[in-house]
Amino acid sequence: MIYFDNSATTKMYPEALDTFMKVNQSIFGNPSSLNKLGTVANDLLQQSRKQVAQLLQVLPDEIFFTSGGTEGDNWVIKGTAMEKKAYGKHIITSSVEHPAVSRSMQQLERLGFEVTYLPVNARGVVSPADVKETLREDTILVSLMAVNNEVGAIQPIQAVGDLLAEYPTIHYHVDAVQAVLEFVPMVIHPRIDFLVLSAHKFHGPKGVGILYHKKGRRMEPLFTGGGQESGYRSSTENVAGIAATAKALRMTLENYSEKRAHTLQLRDEAARFLQSFDHVRLFSVPEGAAHILCFALKDIRGEVMVHALEEQGILISTTSACSSKKGDVPATLQSMNVPAEWSRCAVRLSFAPDNTFEELETFKQVFTQLQEKFQRIQK
Repeated sequence: MIYFDNSATTKMYPEALDTFMKVNQSIFGNPSSLNKLGTVANDLLQQSRKQVAQLLQVLPDEIFFTSGGTEGDNWVIKGTAMEKKAYGKHIITSSVEHPAVSRSMQQLERLGFEVTYLPVNARGVVSPADVKETLREDTILVSLMAVNNEVGAIQPIQAVGDLLAEYPTIHYHVDAVQAVLEFVPMVIHPRIDFLVLSAHKFHGPKGVGILYHKKGRRMEPLFTGGGQESGYRSSTENVAGIAATAKALRMTLENYSEKRAHTLQLRDEAARFLQSFDHVRLFSVPEGAAHILCFALKDIRGEVMVHALEEQGILISTTSACSSKKGDVPATLQSMNVPAEWSRCAVRLSFAPDNTFEELETFKQVFTQLQEKFQRIQK
């Protein structure tokens, strides 16, 4: 099996899986309990928090653990709205956000908030000038994804951060779920107030997320109850998953430049190959994320291509795992003004550092045969 669907989820590092298993077996106490096993569990929880903070170059008490990217995005958006509604009800986001963001915005609109959805250009990127033009006295939040999950477009996170330095009361939220291999050069910015990660996107376990919450920035909790995570996120912490997440993040960021360079070489070689076909259209651009390549074979719907490749042992996806079973027109391609007859045919290759050029050669051979088969059928 060849796995080119790493934007949907990644395979856990064996070392992270080993940590997960060992902690579940031997440190299974509730970290809120006062007994010895609970104390050991809490020590490991805080050690993991400290490790993540060091990797992200922030303070340990600015790191909170969640169930994943969706919870993190929901928490920041709705928590900010609840905390700051007395000061304003205007929010700025883009037209190409993950549903965890866009549908949270829609919920807030039904509650009386006003949301501005910024357009993107043909490369899928928003303009910082549009952000500035849209800011108002009652703006309370700017929310942008760092890397688009459908086409890999990289948003101008740093430029918007520089802009918002002049507006200190506005919360700045970054969904960085797809951005781990772009993380160090792009996402770290002192103006970011909230940043969301999801462990299963960087070879950690599913069901664990990381939220960076800048000290001094206030927002309401979504979960109330036992008061875990400094009272911000009540629920017994998944200590085994959190420990495995800390290990996975450390392993991912080790030699990240070399890992990114490898995935970039894979992506660029795949792009050169696909561009050799007159009836293939690429939607990802060279300056996009190193691990994502979105393309379409004319008149062959995305789900048909996905299943045809799967029959040959190659796993890819349509443009978003969250929407792939619904048959929706990809929101990002729609916002990029890609015609529906092309966007419905879009599929996504997404690479990880453990993918090989031998796997890519197999994909090239199989795709060549498939496109020839589809061309014969269409004649």
